[in-house]
Amino acid sequence: MANFQTVAQVSDLAPGQLKLVRGDVVIANVDGELFAFSSRCPHDKGPLDKGKLTGEVVICPLHFAQFNVRTGQALPGGVTKDPVPTYAVRIEGDDIQVSKG
Repeated sequence: MANFQTVAQVSDLAPGQLKLVRGDVVIANVDGELFAFSSRCPHDKGPLDKGKLTGEVVICPLHFAQFNVRTGQALPGGVTKDPVPTYAVRIEGDDIQVSKG
């Protein structure tokens, strides 16, 4: 069974925004749908919470690696083929809950 923990409030995150939670997880709001992934780029540990969210793609601010926030997959042509870990998200009222397990 997944172990979900409340990490933020839905009202804290507008569409198109990224939010660092729990120190190592980023929440992305893609047109009202929320996704969670590791805050560290697998290439050089760049801070993905400081990256740019374009649609469902986050761009690392260090070397511009791009990742799909839905799947974690690295987009072709970047500096890494390694995916970024993603986590399950659920909404309970206004609570955003994430499970890393």
